[in-house]
Amino acid sequence: MKKTVLQNYAKLIVRKGINVQKGQEVRVRACLDHPEFVKTVVDECYKAGAGKVCVEWEYQPIDKSHYKYRSEKTLTHVENWEVEKYKHYVEARPAYIFLESDDPDGLKGVNQQKVAKAQQARYKIFKPYRDMLDNHYQWCIAAVSGKAWAKKVFPGIRASLAEEKLWQAILKTSRADGADPIEAWNIHNADIKSRCDYLNSLNIKELRYKSSNGTDFRVGFIEGANFLGGKEKTLEGVEYNPNIPSEEVFTSPMKGNADGVVVATRPLSYRGELIENFSITFENGKVIKVSAEKNEALLESMIKMDENACMLGECALVPYDSPIRNSGITFFNTLFDENACCHLALGRGFNECLKGYENMTFDECKEKGINDSLIHVDFMIGSEDLDIDAVTRDGKTVAIFRHGNWAF
Repeated sequence: MKKTVLQNYAKLIVRKGINVQKGQEVRVRACLDHPEFVKTVVDECYKAGAGKVCVEWEYQPIDKSHYKYRSEKTLTHVENWEVEKYKHYVEARPAYIFLESDDPDGLKGVNQQKVAKAQQARYKIFKPYRDMLDNHYQWCIAAVSGKAWAKKVFPGIRASLAEEKLWQAILKTSRADGADPIEAWNIHNADIKSRCDYLNSLNIKELRYKSSNGTDFRVGFIEGANFLGGKEKTLEGVEYNPNIPSEEVFTSPMKGNADGVVVATRPLSYRGELIENFSITFENGKVIKVSAEKNEALLESMIKMDENACMLGECALVPYDSPIRNSGITFFNTLFDENACCHLALGRGFNECLKGYENMTFDECKEKGINDSLIHVDFMIGSEDLDIDAVTRDGKTVAIFRHGNWAF
C-alpha cells in the first residue's frame, strides 16, 4: 500500500475522526499488525497539536492464553492501578483511537462462560467512570489490515495478497483512497445530516420492518428522540466522527417496546467467535427466543449478560446500495458489516439521541426510555427486499425504505 495513501488515512482518523484538540492527550489502542501505520497515526496526532500520545498494544493470542490459563477469580479481579487509570481518563478526557485488526475467530475454543463472568464483574467497577466520560470525549474506531483477518475475508490466496486486498477494501469503503479523504467526509457528513433532518421532521412513533426472509418486526420510539449519524459532538462542542467507515442513520428506541422476528443477514463476530444464520424473536420489548445454525449458545449467553441485554439500544438505517455491501465483501467485522445494511443493537442505548440530553442526568435519560446495559452488540438485518414504514405520532404511514434502500 502506498505510503502517501496510508498517511492520508492516518490524517483522516486524526483530523476528522477524533479531531484532536491542541494540547489534548490521545490514547491509541492497536494490535501488533502494522506498527509502522500506528507510528504514522501517532505522528499525525502530534502534528495536529496533541500534547501527549500513548499507545496501548494488544495481541489476541495472548488474550486467549489469559482466558485459558487464568482462574475465574484472577480474571474478575480489578487492580487498584486499573481504577486509577479510569480516574485519570475522567479528569484528562483524552481522545481515543481504536485500530481494529483482530481475527474474527481468534478466541474460538475459549470458555465463553469464563469470559462472560469476567466482563460482568469488571464492568460493575468501571461503569461509573464510563458514565462520567459519556459524551465528554472524542473517539474513533477505524481498521488496519491484519493477516489472520485478511485470510478469513479472502481465503484461498497467499497471506500477503490477502492482506493487501483487505487494505484496499478498508480504504475504499472508508472513503480514504482518494486525493482528499477529509473533503470526501465533509460531503458524506452533509448527506447523512440531510437524511437525519428529514426523519426527525416526521415525529416517528414506530418503525415497521418486513422482508421475505422472515423479518416481520415493529419497534417503538421515544418521543423527543432524534436520529443521528456521521459526525457527532461532545458536550463541550467538539465535532468528531466516531466510526470510519459509517453509512448509518441511527436512534435509540423506547426500552421495552418491540415485537416480532428479525432474521440476521450477515454473520456476527462476538467475543472472538462467529454467530451465523440466526434469528431473534421479541415480545414486549424483550428477546424471548433465539435460533442460530452456529454458536446459538453464545448468542443466548449474549442476551443474558445482564437484565437489559435482551432489549434494544439502537435502530440503524443503512441502504442496501452502500459502498460496503456493493463491495461484495463480508468483512466478519461489525465496524464494516453493520454499515453494509440496516441493523439493530442489543443492549446499551445512546443518551445523545434525546433532545435536551445535555440537561439531563444519566438516570433521567434512562427514565425517558434509553436502555442501559453492559453490552452494545450490533447485528445486521438489512436485505435486498427490506421494506420499512414509519408510523408518525399523528397517525400517518410514511415509506422509509423500499427494496432495501431509501424511499426518499
